[in-house]
Amino acid sequence: MKAIIFSLHTQQPLLATSFQGDPNSDVSYSFIPGSMIRGAIIGRYMKQRQISDLDLSNDEVKRLFFDSNKTQYLNAYLLSHEEKRTLPIPYSWHKHKDNEFSEVSDSILVYDRAQKYEIPEDVEPKKLEKQFWCLEEQEYTLYTISRRINIHNQRNRQKGRSTQPKINRTTQQREGEGTIFRYEAIDAGQKFQAVILCNNDNDTDAQIINILLNSSLNIWLGGSQSAGYGHTKIEDVKLVNNWNEIDLTASDRTEHDNFTVTLLSDLILRDEWGQYSVIPTSNTNKTPVPLTQELEKALNTKLKPKCSYASSNIVGGFNRKWGLPLPQVPVLSAGSIFVFENIDITPEQIQQLENQGIGERRNEGFGRIAINWLTEEYFDLRKHQQKRSDQPALENEISRNLAYKMAERLLEQKLEQVLLKEIGRLKIEGNISNSQLSRLQLVARQALSTGDCNIVLSLLDNLPTNASKQLEEWLKNPGVWIPNQHNITVKMAGIERKVTDEIARENKLLEKYTLQLIIAVAKKAIKEKK
Repeated sequence: MKAIIFSLHTQQPLLATSFQGDPNSDVSYSFIPGSMIRGAIIGRYMKQRQISDLDLSNDEVKRLFFDSNKTQYLNAYLLSHEEKRTLPIPYSWHKHKDNEFSEVSDSILVYDRAQKYEIPEDVEPKKLEKQFWCLEEQEYTLYTISRRINIHNQRNRQKGRSTQPKINRTTQQREGEGTIFRYEAIDAGQKFQAVILCNNDNDTDAQIINILLNSSLNIWLGGSQSAGYGHTKIEDVKLVNNWNEIDLTASDRTEHDNFTVTLLSDLILRDEWGQYSVIPTSNTNKTPVPLTQELEKALNTKLKPKCSYASSNIVGGFNRKWGLPLPQVPVLSAGSIFVFENIDITPEQIQQLENQGIGERRNEGFGRIAINWLTEEYFDLRKHQQKRSDQPALENEISRNLAYKMAERLLEQKLEQVLLKEIGRLKIEGNISNSQLSRLQLVARQALSTGDCNIVLSLLDNLPTNASKQLEEWLKNPGVWIPNQHNITVKMAGIERKVTDEIARENKLLEKYTLQLIIAVAKKAIKEKK
């Protein structure tokens, strides 16, 4: 199968709207959908042919844009530092819940629960967030897209400004502009790698698309293009024969402990009644789910499900020809993994499945899969450190003071989040009376304004030994109750703040939050006794 590979370099923020976020916000996907790329290519095709409508009965039009067996426009995923196309994080990857990336350590230990491996009992597994990864220099490397948040308000097109909303007496609805809404877009300055697969016997289709891509290096993608969004540059266009999405030959993946299927993009399936289905495979299902049926049909063999690590989502879109949104469709999310009992499979079957994909709308990038792909039971996942240009220094004292205050508030916000989490987990040990707990709260409140923990330490002699030792450890080592202190860091306009920096020590920040913790757990202990 021939592949046209090219990079998309965002010159402006790009809005590929998903169904995340609030009603008054548009949150972009973390990738550029294949349907969006196909739409842009269709626009160029119509302009080149000087036509206003596509002739859907034309064989060339059907092959290039609508036949999933001939041409597929894959999602454009982040391009790695080594110019590799990253792929979605599998849902079977878990880490210990308290392990986070930090300046001290840029890697964490990850367990793949789809493999034959028992996670240690002291590990509390937590799924990784939906991000991207690739193998660089034999290291698993994590990549995250940068986003830009912009606030807009609706304006009157003629007046160029918002107008006062008024109640329409007939409809009793508020009319007028002025609504505030938010765009969370893919930020400018990032590179994504897109792939267009052509399955035609000759090079005709690939050459047509190649000419369309090279007709102009500037392309506009996504929504709100007239408002400063969507400008993207096409770079490094090349034609490749026998392209492989995961850089592993099919012949190396025929022998495996299990038969595993990993989704590299969202998957759209229907059941036997024509309804969309997102039911994951399971060994408890009495009848095969649509995914199992689809695979059995393609492989001509029976499959026995063992387990799955999957999620579902809702996808939609916008048809510029209609000027209307597309119907919303439930999908199995990219990164889902389905494990079956091992079967005999040939390299040709693997290659056929991966080249064609499964499910509906494969011409838009849906239904991409990898067979018997991942084998590591556990490994270190390293976070890619983005090179950031030096930020210009703030020129005046007012700006610097404002940046310091903002950094201070963000740091306090992070500490409050940790405090709330730990309050639910921690409790004062020992049998303490309500009067002692009330006295402890009172003294801690008195010490809160200055952060002087010695005031509370003088009260501990009257408490039970185990409670006294616990509180003494908190008060003498403020912040010892905070997991991964080094992770609590904020940056604002080049100003960095940590819970252990000089300003925090002078303000006794950790001492004050430790006193707040004591007040809260004492209050919780009183409530639990009632």
